[in-house]
Order: sequence, then structure tokens, then C-alpha cells
Amino acid sequence: MAAMPGNMKMLTDAIVLENPRKLSLQGVGLVAAGADDVLVETQFTAISAGTERLLWEGNMPQFPGMGYPLVPGYESIGRIIAAGDNAKAREGETVFVPGARCFEGVRALFGGAASHLVTDQARVCKIPETLGNEATLLALAATAYRAVMFNASCSPDLVVGHGVLGRLIARIAIATGGKPPLVWEHNAARRDGSAGYGVTAPEASGASVYRSIVDASGDSEILDKAIARLSPRGEVILAGFYKDRLSFAFAPAFMREATIRISSEFKPEDVTGVLALVESGALSLGGLITHCEPAAHADRAYQQAFEDATCLKMVLDWRKSA
Repeated sequence: MAAMPGNMKMLTDAIVLENPRKLSLQGVGLVAAGADDVLVETQFTAISAGTERLLWEGNMPQFPGMGYPLVPGYESIGRIIAAGDNAKAREGETVFVPGARCFEGVRALFGGAASHLVTDQARVCKIPETLGNEATLLALAATAYRAVMFNASCSPDLVVGHGVLGRLIARIAIATGGKPPLVWEHNAARRDGSAGYGVTAPEASGASVYRSIVDASGDSEILDKAIARLSPRGEVILAGFYKDRLSFAFAPAFMREATIRISSEFKPEDVTGVLALVESGALSLGGLITHCEPAAHADRAYQQAFEDATCLKMVLDWRKSA
């Protein structure tokens, strides 16, 4: 393994979103590494159709660290090729990296889309090398896991949205012993690919009511729609990321004594929980990555990820850039 660079200037190829809809691959300086840091040679990063779309379109709400130019991405996997004195034991590990703040001259929101990353060893999670590029799904899977386990005694029986997050919520609900939920999806092109659960248009689900509804659509008008389908004392869990202000009519929620929960950003224990399900065979991450492009084609890949309805998940391959 290479020695961990000290004060020597290091450069990395990084995807830089200079302004909304203006993106390029650039050489960016890396900050000096510390004794607890690891240097990761990135293999794959995925593009988030939720938060990164907001950055791409210029619609991201006020968020800590927001501003252009920035390096996006929080779904990265790679190999530790060097480490500080306190992290030497981790050299050679294949790891999941949930973003990094290691660049000079550009912001990191969320800082994972680069050929090399420097970050504290405590932030990376060792993963089986056999997962390949499917390991980039760990961020979304951990987000789904947190939403499902928010109330472990009440598994979701309706999921709104059949994108990757919605599919993972449904899969994890089943993998953790819950009854297969129903999934609502407006876009007919995205109603296929279910794995042991039903998918339908909202209007085709009749007048059914549900105890627990998880929204994975990011629709800022979801609350009134979901509350109308709640059973008494039911709950709505918001697992998407919303660019607009959310509101709801009070009377229907009052009559149902509804609970509205927000499922926050995933935590390390959620990643651990997902890996346990994957390694046991209870959860599959297969069939969710539909497109893969070299990192050098990032501009085209980002446009396709956000504009092509057939693109469930776009992954960038950094191995030729490393």
C-alpha cells in the first residue's frame, strides 16, 4: 500500500456542479489527511434522483453547506489505498463512503463524486467486495431501512412511489417480516419490477385505508392524499426529500388522530442493518441499477438520470479515472 500523503499536494478528478445544469469533471485539490483519515480510491458512485436532482435544477432548499460550485454525491464505494497512523489496519478494505468534505476551493454537498476521497475512518463502512456496484445502493437502502424500522411494530402497508427508494422500502418491509405492502405509482412505465408486492395506480386502489403509509415520492402535496387513506390512528412517514413547504388540511387528520413522522437521514446502524439483511439472503439489491456510464461522461449521465423515466438508477464507473 502507498504511504498516506502528508502535506504533499494531492489532486483528484471530481464532478463539479458549477451552477445549476452546468457540470464538468475537473481536477480539484484534496485537503491534507490526518492520522484518523483514509484515502479511498473510488470505484463507483451513484446519482441520487432526489437530492442531486434538486442541486442540478437549482431547487435545493437552504441546507448546511449549500452553494455553488460543489461536488455532489453520497453513494460511493471504493478501496482504501492509504491510511493515517491511526487507521493503518483498514488499508485494502472495500468500503462504502457516504460522502466526504475533502476538497479545496469547492463546496462538498455531499462530496462523494470524485476519483479519490479523504475522510475519517469512522465514516466509512467495510463491505463485501462481491457486492460490486450494487453497494452504491446502500445509502438508499439504509434510508429505506430507517423508514421501515421507524415503527418496527407497524410495518408499512402502503408505499407511495416505485422509484428505487420505494422499491427498497417494499423489499425491506418484506425482508424484516412484514406483510407485502401495496405500492402506488402514477407513472405506468415504472409499475413493473416488483418483488413480491403489488404495484398499482393510486386511483385503482379503490377506497382502501391503511395503518402505515410511507411516502418515497418527494411529492410536496402528499400529506392530504395520504391522510385521506389513513385508518384511525394511522401514520404517514415522510421518507422523501421535499423542495417545497408541506402542509395539510387539519380536519381530516384530526378526525383520524393521525401521526405524521419524518424519517431522518440514515445512520451507520441503518447501513449495518441493511448489510445484515443482504448477507443473510433476506434482501436483494439486484435489478435496481439500470444504467452505468464512465465518470468521464458525467454530464450526459446526470441528464439521463433526471430526464429519462426508464433510468431507475445511474451509476458512474471511476475505475478508468483512478
